[in-house]
Amino acid sequence: MSSQLSKYNLLPWMVLLLVFSSCKTTYYQSTVTNKQMLAINNQIPEDSIISNYILPYKNQLEDKMNEVLGHAPEALIKNRNIPESKLSNFFVDALLSIGRKVDPDVQFSLATKDGIRAGIKQGDVTVGSIFEVMPFENYITILELKGSDVKVLADFIAETNGQPVGNVEMLIKDKKVQSFKIAGQEIDPNKTYKLVTYDFIANGGDLVRGINSPTYRLTTSERVREGLIDYVKELTKAGKQVESKLDGRVKIIE
Repeated sequence: MSSQLSKYNLLPWMVLLLVFSSCKTTYYQSTVTNKQMLAINNQIPEDSIISNYILPYKNQLEDKMNEVLGHAPEALIKNRNIPESKLSNFFVDALLSIGRKVDPDVQFSLATKDGIRAGIKQGDVTVGSIFEVMPFENYITILELKGSDVKVLADFIAETNGQPVGNVEMLIKDKKVQSFKIAGQEIDPNKTYKLVTYDFIANGGDLVRGINSPTYRLTTSERVREGLIDYVKELTKAGKQVESKLDGRVKIIE
């Protein structure tokens, strides 16, 4: 039990607690003769046997979720209606750092605005905070893409009014790419580029185009949230805070 929690693989326990904390003992019969609707709400008393059974696990889970990893001097707010946000920049910059630990040759990072599920509140950043940002069982994935496919990806990002990207500078006008640079360089269709993302996107999630025919793919055993937790810990250890800025990496021009 403790080893699972220490790896932040808490989702199964969260589901278990949600189920049992609101359950009563259920009796089944083969045939229902008198059908009626029963409201399931807080007026149904707890089953003390079940509550007492899960209490030690619940306390252990809450202790782990409340573990403080770092500090955010200001809130990083989720906003999917703008081409870049402080939250999306923080997320993909963290993703880029995580990816380069797997492969130092990773050049840029990609997420989607819908994939980042919540913002980060001002103040203490806890394990629970990171679970809110990325609650899914998504795994860090490295893709090597042909330059021609990166151009297709750029078209997708432009058509969707910008997506979270790291180490990229992009100009968009009328949902068309005006410029797309990785590390300050325009894309060469004859070269390949290494991208870090996560398996949901790499498997076709959010209908991202340009990444479904990589010349190389590595899906790691590291969950995105595990990488984010370690990233925040490293920031704190280095005397840094959980923050970001708008740097114009994705601009929509008139």
